[in-house]
Amino acid sequence: MTKALVLGGGGVTGIAWHLGILCGLQRAGVPLGDADTIIGTSAGSVVGAILAAGADLEAAVDFQQQDQVRAGGSRSRDTGAAMAAMAVLADPSVPPREARARVGQFALAATTLDEQAYLARMQPLLPVHEWPDRDLRVLVVDTADGEDVLLGAASGVPLVKAISASCAVPGLMPPVTIDGRRFMDGGVRFGAGADLAAGAERLVVIAPLAWLGRDRIVAEMAASGAAKTLLIEPDAAALEAFGRDFMDPAARPASVRAGLRQGADLAEAVRAVW
Repeated sequence: MTKALVLGGGGVTGIAWHLGILCGLQRAGVPLGDADTIIGTSAGSVVGAILAAGADLEAAVDFQQQDQVRAGGSRSRDTGAAMAAMAVLADPSVPPREARARVGQFALAATTLDEQAYLARMQPLLPVHEWPDRDLRVLVVDTADGEDVLLGAASGVPLVKAISASCAVPGLMPPVTIDGRRFMDGGVRFGAGADLAAGAERLVVIAPLAWLGRDRIVAEMAASGAAKTLLIEPDAAALEAFGRDFMDPAARPASVRAGLRQGADLAEAVRAVW
């Protein structure tokens, strides 16, 4: 019986909610850290690395609620421009890969932080810097042609660089150079990457932004071929906790608490699949 855990994108509020869900499930006796494969996209790549490395989820949840985390960061970033640019991904008249390539052009042209400065900023924010001895896969998208690529330990790409690329929201962070190509946020794939877990018999998908593309995620899950599947998405209270700015660090405490509550509520449903 092979088990896959897919963690979708969702900004800083998504990281907090992911951690809350996982910790809430762990408290209820349903830990998902024993997954055979963990696939992370953007926020999910950060959380996936934490989980795959066996880090202390209770400590990670506590950190999300500390005063310096609530006060840290800035709300000056224009997430509206990024969301508007990625609206093309939802246009059914545009082939998905072409839509991703269009977003890639926007990402390359946008004025953001210098790439090296971005990587330097990400380094201390990531609690895990080396690939864990687990099947962890990080999803990124090529800005040139919209191709999606899964990076793992065998890719030879440093973990911090892989995660930074997967978190490079177009218009907010610069694409990351890997082997001469520029890669951006795996969330541009506009799903959760559940179909990339093909071969798993049991599949749990945790998707903070499921409301943006739920039908696509459900189709991905069906394409995986898994016999038992479950999609965990934010409920109304969690969405309220996130607020309108998914990059707002001040929303982390409420987001992680929403995750803890949902994790406890969903424990039996997860147990039945896992």
